[in-house]
Amino acid sequence: MAENNNSITSPLLTSDHLIVTIDSDSVSSTPISNPFIALGCKDGGELTIPAAITVDPFDNYKAGIGGFYEWIKTILCLPIALIRLVIFGLCLAIGYVATKLALYGWKDKENPMPKWRCRIMWVTRISARFILFSFGYHWIKRKGRPAPRDVAPIIVSNHVSYIEPIFYFYELFPTIVASESHDSIPFVGTIIRAMQVIYVNRFSQSSRKQAVREIKRRASCDRFPRVLLFPEGTTTNGRNLISFQLGAFIPGYPIQPIIVRYPHVHFDQSWGNVSLGQLMFRMFTQFHNFFEVEYLPVIPPLDDKETAVHFRKRTSHAIATALNTVQTGHSYGDIMLHMRAQEAKQENPSRYMVEMAKFESLFHISSLEAVDFLDKFLAMNPDSSGHVQYRDFLSVLRLKACPLSEKIFSFIDVEKCGKITFRQFLYGSAHVMTQPGFHQACEAAFAECGGAVKGYMVEEELRDFIRSAIPSWNEDEVHDLFVLFDVDKDGRIYKDEFLSCLRRNPLVVAIFIPQPQHKESCGNGVLDIL
Repeated sequence: MAENNNSITSPLLTSDHLIVTIDSDSVSSTPISNPFIALGCKDGGELTIPAAITVDPFDNYKAGIGGFYEWIKTILCLPIALIRLVIFGLCLAIGYVATKLALYGWKDKENPMPKWRCRIMWVTRISARFILFSFGYHWIKRKGRPAPRDVAPIIVSNHVSYIEPIFYFYELFPTIVASESHDSIPFVGTIIRAMQVIYVNRFSQSSRKQAVREIKRRASCDRFPRVLLFPEGTTTNGRNLISFQLGAFIPGYPIQPIIVRYPHVHFDQSWGNVSLGQLMFRMFTQFHNFFEVEYLPVIPPLDDKETAVHFRKRTSHAIATALNTVQTGHSYGDIMLHMRAQEAKQENPSRYMVEMAKFESLFHISSLEAVDFLDKFLAMNPDSSGHVQYRDFLSVLRLKACPLSEKIFSFIDVEKCGKITFRQFLYGSAHVMTQPGFHQACEAAFAECGGAVKGYMVEEELRDFIRSAIPSWNEDEVHDLFVLFDVDKDGRIYKDEFLSCLRRNPLVVAIFIPQPQHKESCGNGVLDIL
């Protein structure tokens, strides 16, 4: 046996450079490709994106005049349409005057409307029925009966058109929950106020909480009328049900679901993505429009321990079953994305919807933030198929073409096809932004760029930091990145600006965080660790 000259006290490592010989077959030669691994990503931090569904719950596919029969019918109904328009205007005027009279001198609007004022409102309610008649709803098919108010103080309904609120006003005269914007609608705003509407700003958490408190207060008092909510928060095409908001279910009172249907052959009466004027014209030029209302059995809460989420799930399932349809994860946020894409003249705005309800539940990112991400994506000049190329991605994020930028793009290019969709961009950005180390990494980056001492950084400090990490960046490229952060153009990046910019552009954080590096030989089984 060879003599061992090393004693037990001899150091195991005699230099700062260690070469380990290993079996090359047992170690993957694939480099770490996730540039955000330092943020604390779990499961390797690889991006997974749920498959997009092809259903568009807002699409009205029969709003236009199509076919010889429809053109002939429209021409024949033009004189009838003029008569209907006169009836509509006359009834609206009568209802408006009666409502003004019922509201005159009424100051205490926190309490139920007095009985004598409610009797005057019957004039407006009858006028509402004649308005439905003018729209071609000569008879309305009903199934079931509305439950007594003391049995179900809250009612919920699917929302397809502007016809349902008119019908419910006539049939039940409930208190409704509506957006604040409805108050400014001419004539209609006054009538809505007579229903003691509960206004809510869907983008304000405090407003939503206040609306829930008001729903609970009115549902608990028998002197108030029923409370009506459209939990979808917007209109759909009626062929699908979208996600429900929680407002109707948090108070914990029994709920009666109501469903509406608009049977049709030639004319889809839904208000999904059609203008109000076009929809009214098409209604006026029909011989008759069909409308069905079905009152479903009352759904009480199971017990005091049932959560609002579970209560909502049971109710939405009952409505979806009665409609023989499925519920998607879309919400009003998808309407906002669709409208923004439509304003940008995208060829197919529907492809920019992402089922916002599901997305918000995963990442807790609001619809308004999602629209901001869409604005960023649209600035990348997507092609007719909704895809963005690598160079346009870099241009908008002020990144330089380099290995790190390739890793950033590859991270969200989950299909590895060299281009990305908005869905991939949004999910990738949200994934990075919600990693456990994201905020800490942003704070550390600001401090390392010189902001820790004086509370701001200048362009030279950003340049020194960037070029120490990525030497290939030149001054012009660093300047472009500086401009991205310097929102107020004062030559300084303050902490709030820096953190806010990274929240709007979370993928950019990769250039401020340490990137794992290692060197490997080409197949000789030697790993060089520095």
